[in-house]
Amino acid sequence: MALRKQTFVPGEYYHLYNRGTEKRIIFLDEQDYHHFLFLMYICNTEKSITLRSIGNGEFFERGETIIDIGSFCLMPNHFHILVHEKIESGISTYMRKLMTGYSMYFNKKYKRTGKLYEGVFKSIHANKDTYLKYLYSYMHLNPAKLIDSKWKEKRNKTVTELLEYVFKYPYSSLKEYESEKFKILNPAVFPVYFKNPIDHKKELFEWLDIENT
Repeated sequence: MALRKQTFVPGEYYHLYNRGTEKRIIFLDEQDYHHFLFLMYICNTEKSITLRSIGNGEFFERGETIIDIGSFCLMPNHFHILVHEKIESGISTYMRKLMTGYSMYFNKKYKRTGKLYEGVFKSIHANKDTYLKYLYSYMHLNPAKLIDSKWKEKRNKTVTELLEYVFKYPYSSLKEYESEKFKILNPAVFPVYFKNPIDHKKELFEWLDIENT
């Protein structure tokens, strides 16, 4: 079993990510994405959970959360999550619940066995303000690759087209930031870079513009 080299310190921020084994697609349809998002919410609790007894989670009271999530993006074969270690072992516990829960769901649905992910999840300590701010844009611009895989090198879509696409993309935290109705996210413990949806659009527009200069 692969062992984690990095330890997580309460009060610190981390970029977590992983992808499917052999770069395989891990979200095959809309239901898969929504189930992972459901798990992102349900698994953020001190309580022991049994998904069978929770059902759709409509009446489940999470109580105290174990991590804070600042942003995320789900892509067909990988995911990114920016988190704040709230309590000791919070990140490790959360990711174990999340990844195990989704793997069990995926294998049962598609009648497969074996590992789904490329080893243990990866992590980078986001210990600089510049990197934290970069992560917000990096994660939220990830979906642009789905309509223009080479947009950073040789753009085939305009900045406006790319920006419109990433804001319509349903599987990133931009949806919560834009509506200002936070369910998975708890942005209060993260630096306030973008106070409203207009600030998000301005920042991402600038990043798109910079990357093509």
